[in-house]
Amino acid sequence: MKIKLDDNGLILRFAPLTLTRPIGDLRFGIFTNQERWKFYLPEAEIYFETAKYLQTKFPDCLDADLIVNACIIPDEEIIAATINLEDDEVLVYEDIWLAKKGSALKKVIFKGEKPLILENRWDIFEKNHLAIQNDFSGISQVKQSQQLSETNILIGSPDFLFIEEGAKIEGAILNTTQGPIYIGKGAEIMEGSMVRGPLALCEEATLKMGAKVYGATTIGPHCKVGGEISNVVFQAFSNKGHDGFLGNSLIGEWCNLGADTNTSNLKNNYSMVSTYSYETQNEQKTNVQFMGLTMGDHSKCGINTMFNTASVVGVFSNIFGSGFPKKFVSSFQWGGAEEMEVFQFEKALIAANNMMERRDLKLSDPEIQILRHIYDQN
Repeated sequence: MKIKLDDNGLILRFAPLTLTRPIGDLRFGIFTNQERWKFYLPEAEIYFETAKYLQTKFPDCLDADLIVNACIIPDEEIIAATINLEDDEVLVYEDIWLAKKGSALKKVIFKGEKPLILENRWDIFEKNHLAIQNDFSGISQVKQSQQLSETNILIGSPDFLFIEEGAKIEGAILNTTQGPIYIGKGAEIMEGSMVRGPLALCEEATLKMGAKVYGATTIGPHCKVGGEISNVVFQAFSNKGHDGFLGNSLIGEWCNLGADTNTSNLKNNYSMVSTYSYETQNEQKTNVQFMGLTMGDHSKCGINTMFNTASVVGVFSNIFGSGFPKKFVSSFQWGGAEEMEVFQFEKALIAANNMMERRDLKLSDPEIQILRHIYDQN
């Protein structure tokens, strides 16, 4: 079966995270949507309907058997309804299409509970607790958890703790009373860490000594995180290795937050926040009171960096120095509060590969083409 995840024309709504990936490749909960469909349908081939420049890495498919809305987070019920669609049918919930086959002329009403839907960028952290709960339920039904070492303290039910093979946890306090805790294959929680679910610590990710983690938080594969974090979603391969507070935030891949980096996630007057929108290219009022930092792939900040509430940083920007940088820093920028200059493309690639080589990786040709497009459009 060939399944295509359709961005539905909303890719800029989730930028800067989606400057470098389609919506279907965003990590939210434990999985990306691409991974979710593979989890439930292991034999399926996954493709993407997304921005043309992204398709060098995320290919399209003209003869897909099913097209699904990439903003819908599938569960068993949605999967079952989707694969039972007949030719030319479209599965809908109220006025939202979930999946379609062929010409999609015949409506089929989804009769389950309201699906989990990503409607805005901040939904990724606002609704992350629901995504973690859904994914945890799916995993725990088909796999057996490893046992928790006796050096740890568990508060709450062990039924809401899942430990994959090869994970290491010693001398930590884990609290599942507010939501499940998932520890991925080869992941590690170091001694002295305090964790309150919901939490997804994905494959080969690390919580460093003495970390304080409030849910709902996702730490993507190969990330290394320390200090205090609350309701944060890391994509993959990013580091926040030291003290400093990060709350209600979204961090892309290959980012690095310097020691004592701090983010404000609440305005002094407790009002709803405004944040930069790539759709309108202006500040956008939101319906949320808490919002920290959104940082695109390969961006970094130096020690003691301070970010204002609802700050947005594009891809491949390097921020350092005293004072608060602007609330919006576009892609390929270098500097701080006083001055920003363009981060030259070739120098940016060298910096990225220097970081990636520590994990025996490097930028692929399709990734370089994507980055060149972003640089030229910036």
